Amino acid sequence: MRRAALLAVASILFIGFAVDPAMAQDTSLASSLEGSLTSRSIQIFLLLTVLSLAPGIAIMVTCFPFLITVLSILRQGLGLQASPPNMLLVSLAMFLTFFVMEPVFTAAWTEGVTPMLEEQITAEQAFERTVGPFRIFMSERMDPDTYLALAALRPDAAATLPGPDAPLSVLVPSFMLSEMARAFQIGFLIFLPFLIIDLVVAAVLMSMGMMMVPPAIVSLPFKLSFFVLADGWSLIASALVRSYF
Repeated sequence: MRRAALLAVASILFIGFAVDPAMAQDTSLASSLEGSLTSRSIQIFLLLTVLSLAPGIAIMVTCFPFLITVLSILRQGLGLQASPPNMLLVSLAMFLTFFVMEPVFTAAWTEGVTPMLEEQITAEQAFERTVGPFRIFMSERMDPDTYLALAALRPDAAATLPGPDAPLSVLVPSFMLSEMARAFQIGFLIFLPFLIIDLVVAAVLMSMGMMMVPPAIVSLPFKLSFFVLADGWSLIASALVRSYF
């Protein structure tokens, strides 16, 4: 009896769907809407993830690591621990980065972001076009030996050559390591004059028998005056910027 009732209900439902195609259409429409909402949620989640990683990405693929490393070594060479403060050094490095990278940002926006906003290309094509100018910038500053050393660690990338078409997973760390190595080379040249002043002041204090006086305290005014008279900030900033052009 119960089985007969279930069969009757199933028959009525089947007849109702067959007779009323609008109901079936509403069901398929609801399913499509649910699928579109799910895909839109995934897109929003991915967008928020990219935005949260944007500061790290900006540091990895621009000249910011090189600039902030050189400026930090300069402050250490002057013998100043907290002046200029970290916020000032980071701000200066950020604006110098914007000055150097503005053509790259403009090209990436024009070639990738603008066509995507105008719905002329897909998101995948926009990503490739946006990354293209950064690939060219990184490949021009990258040390080929560093790239080959990292590529040899991966069997699938060992046959690739350093260039704009290299895999990002190898290109980005090669670029960062090359920038850090170059920053330490320039930092050594910047640190050397201040080291000579420290050695001269230490030798003078030793000859005068003032062994209890810290040489760093006495040499600090001489280093500051030497740096200010040479217009050090302008010279270093202009030299760092010219190294990218």
